[in-house]
Amino acid sequence: MEPGKSGIRKRSAKGAVKGTPRRAPIAKPSRSTPRAAPAAKPARPKLLASADLSHSLGYRIRRAQLWVFKDVRRRLAAFDISPAQFSVLSVIEANPGVNQLTIAQSLSIERAGLGRLVDHLERRGLVQRSASAINRRYYVLYLTGAGAALLGRLRPAIAASEKTLAAKIGPRAFKELQRALSIFLEDS
Repeated sequence: MEPGKSGIRKRSAKGAVKGTPRRAPIAKPSRSTPRAAPAAKPARPKLLASADLSHSLGYRIRRAQLWVFKDVRRRLAAFDISPAQFSVLSVIEANPGVNQLTIAQSLSIERAGLGRLVDHLERRGLVQRSASAINRRYYVLYLTGAGAALLGRLRPAIAASEKTLAAKIGPRAFKELQRALSIFLEDS
């Protein structure tokens, strides 16, 4: 090292280190075509062929369930209620003072998920939750007046959804389907 030099390279006014070769600036790629405006709504994708699935009863039941839930969800959206919330309100109405664990088991809802669902219904003033007099570790649930009134307004929406399903598959097939699937009401 030469005397008087500290070994630190000095930068020029433009920020380049003296004694190093200058690099060419990196050019951004140019757009040869202007951006297209976003499409209003993409076209619905065509369903893929599902050779074995389309013959499976389980697959057909699942497709029917998706159709029914979509229709019910659409009808309940006007009331800001989900199908699961409707089910919980219905069970509470039929079983005043029922505990949360029993509802979770009856509807096959995880306890934590049911807790959040009940919290939401309670914040909306539709459900009243209180400690059980029999077992203080459990909460029991009751519909409020607002909850009962809302449930009364929801029932026609559910009935309309079932009427639409009956029209889609035919009234006779609808009754047969209800009868055939009733065997699963006992299994939980």
